[in-house]
Amino acid sequence: MSDEVMGIDKLQQLIQGGPFNQWLNFTVLKMDRDGIEIKATWREEWVVHPGRRFTHGGILAAIIDVAADYAIAARLGRPVPTIDLRVDYHKAAMPGDVIAKARVLRLGGQYSTAEAYLYDSNGALVASGRGTYFTASPK
Repeated sequence: MSDEVMGIDKLQQLIQGGPFNQWLNFTVLKMDRDGIEIKATWREEWVVHPGRRFTHGGILAAIIDVAADYAIAARLGRPVPTIDLRVDYHKAAMPGDVIAKARVLRLGGQYSTAEAYLYDSNGALVASGRGTYFTASPK
């Protein structure tokens, strides 16, 4: 397993491979040995409560999952299935793009762990999470 299999352009291409990730409109902002940073462009469809206008927690969890998964993918050269995901919500995410910063905590031959922190457009932490991913080589 390499520490850096791809460049930022390749990671951008990989992350945009699926329709759901295309809908979330991810842009890879940074990728280095410490992890990745991605932006998800805000959409009106993320609003769960029209009167208050905050973003649905499921959207935030999905962004955390994608960021953690692709922090691993940046090292393996491929995305991997999620086995377990835990998300903590710190404050309501109001309309605006969000930035996820993710890093690999443990890269294993069978299972790996990564975490992600999600910030609103003002730089405030809105959610964080940690996932376990199945990283065994495909057969």
